[in-house]
Amino acid sequence: MLPAPFDYKRASSAAEAISLISEYGGDAKFLAGGHSLLPLMKLRLAAPSVLIDIARITDLSYIKDAGNHIAIGALTRHHDVEFSSVIKQHVPLLAHAAGYVGSPQVRHRGTIGGSIAHADPASDLPATTLALGATYVVQGPNGTREIAASNFYKGFLESDLAEDEMLTEIRVPKMQGAGWSFQKFNRRAQDWAIVGVAAWRRGTESGVALVNMDSTPVLATGVSAALASGSSIVEASQLAAEQANPSGDNNASAEYRKHLSKVLVRRALETASA
Repeated sequence: MLPAPFDYKRASSAAEAISLISEYGGDAKFLAGGHSLLPLMKLRLAAPSVLIDIARITDLSYIKDAGNHIAIGALTRHHDVEFSSVIKQHVPLLAHAAGYVGSPQVRHRGTIGGSIAHADPASDLPATTLALGATYVVQGPNGTREIAASNFYKGFLESDLAEDEMLTEIRVPKMQGAGWSFQKFNRRAQDWAIVGVAAWRRGTESGVALVNMDSTPVLATGVSAALASGSSIVEASQLAAEQANPSGDNNASAEYRKHLSKVLVRRALETASA
């Protein structure tokens, strides 16, 4: 199918992009890599009257060591996240997970900010940054604000971003030698995860997040709390689906997803604890 008619605007800076989104409001959408938005438009599940192309805003594509965290510009490509020496050194879980996003063509075009702003619970990077305790920086006409990843995802494809705001930066705490694992179970290498798990562990501290287990990415705080209180990995992994409400589809039933999440969380934590 063809998308509904729309106007096209190209922004050359973040300030111009915010000015345009403020002008057109809910009738406009940002276009970066386009791998999430354009398929929805072709299926008429999204019909913005204006597309604001932000792909050429070069000052939002960067990876910086910012002391206790790594700052990543929202328009940084998945490929750059995957192969960044800075991210590999300080946040290896994120670099590894970025390598699971789609195909090489998608990773060369798609952006980390686009994936997070789209807020798809089946995407790999929203859950991974959630597990890592990331902070998202958004900018709008009223200034800049920081949103914890744990407060960002509100519902299926819904986030805390206002209509006139743009995600500009992702701040990910350094892992400081923590063990980690990313587990993804799917039918084919380039498919969405039937269930995915991003996990890290350092002593009694840990972070576990689930992919495609609810209408939003799920932070499995029950698992981390159990580990911190002395539970074994096997015992803690049984709590994987405690805060999740998965749905069934052609790939898996809800019951199968719950079972699979426990298996993958156990595997992830065993790897992270080795």
